[in-house]
Amino acid sequence: MLFKYKAVKEGKVVVNQIQAESQEAVLRFLRTSDYFPVAVWRIDLSTLKFFNFFFRRVSFTDVVDFTRQLAIMLDAGLTLIDAIDILKKQLTKPSLASLLQNLDKEIRGGKNFSSALSLYPQYFPRLYISLVKSGEASGKLSDILLRLSDNLEKERTFRGKLRGALIYPTFIIGGIIIVAFIMMTFVVPKLLELYKEFDIELPFSTRMLLLVSTFFNKFWPILLVGITFLLAFLYKYFKTKTGKLFIDSLLLKLPIIGNVVRMATLVDSTRTLSILVSSGVSLMEALSIIIDSSPNIVYKRAFENIRKQVEKGTSLGMAMKQSEIFPPILVQMTLVGEETGHLDNTLFRVSRYFEIDSELAIKAMTTLIEPMILVVLGVGVGFLVFSIITPIYSLTSSFK
Repeated sequence: MLFKYKAVKEGKVVVNQIQAESQEAVLRFLRTSDYFPVAVWRIDLSTLKFFNFFFRRVSFTDVVDFTRQLAIMLDAGLTLIDAIDILKKQLTKPSLASLLQNLDKEIRGGKNFSSALSLYPQYFPRLYISLVKSGEASGKLSDILLRLSDNLEKERTFRGKLRGALIYPTFIIGGIIIVAFIMMTFVVPKLLELYKEFDIELPFSTRMLLLVSTFFNKFWPILLVGITFLLAFLYKYFKTKTGKLFIDSLLLKLPIIGNVVRMATLVDSTRTLSILVSSGVSLMEALSIIIDSSPNIVYKRAFENIRKQVEKGTSLGMAMKQSEIFPPILVQMTLVGEETGHLDNTLFRVSRYFEIDSELAIKAMTTLIEPMILVVLGVGVGFLVFSIITPIYSLTSSFK
């Protein structure tokens, strides 16, 4: 059990943690160590685990940095165990240090590196483990890890660009929704109550605004509960195969976002396929890994069909040609790569082409979303101002 204590020694207050069987054992330790105990309390490990899950868990960035550092050390001639020992001493993040400690224990126990990594699929996906296994079999683990780290760093960079492009519109849209809810629930009803005291005919827009704001004002707790249940239902629905297929298909059909999703999926799949094929992984195994790692269920099903066709003897390029979601340039370049025997290099060049297109798609999305938000915001504010101010002119004319 983990305890925290507060004690005094030589006039100084000491606060620290200690592992002990009971609170009495902590008190005995303090007294024998010339400490004067002030307070001793047990730390709730469930709360600690909850905290660690959100703030100290191993992140994707940690895996990227670990892969790069390990690849450099192996390339410099260090053994795997020595490299992990050095990394353990350098790390300050407890969760990552614990992970490396467990990996080191498994390797010293007789398991190879890929088998040890397979015990932690939440951190190391099938692609990662397959490449490491291929590197172990070929004796080129350092080269494989260097290529894998390059791939992971490109993926991290792309995620950062996409996240950065979505932060601004997300905050703006969220702010608009919150402000609109507060205005319609608490502010607008008080303004519109003034018009009820006068015998004038309100414009249609004002009557609509009055109706909506009255509903918000009277039923806003029910509305919040209803929205919460709706979001929970949609979250669970989109976790199902039917819901995921619906949302993934919808995303691909959207004018701006669809191109970003399409390019991002093609970049990941072509780059991953290139690395797997060049590392000696069989095409069937590579397609299986692509199917497992594909985040979009539409492309996942397309690759499942491609794998079935390849298993029957069809070439990869011809199998892609039968699906409409793959662009002609990918089909043609894949066919060329198969004919020349340089499929890995061809797919890598295609992935670079899609990567450039994806960056342009993100810029286009950012450029178009911002003015669209401003237009929607302007229309909403204009409607609100028009609905509130128009009756004032009616009141003025009635007084004349």
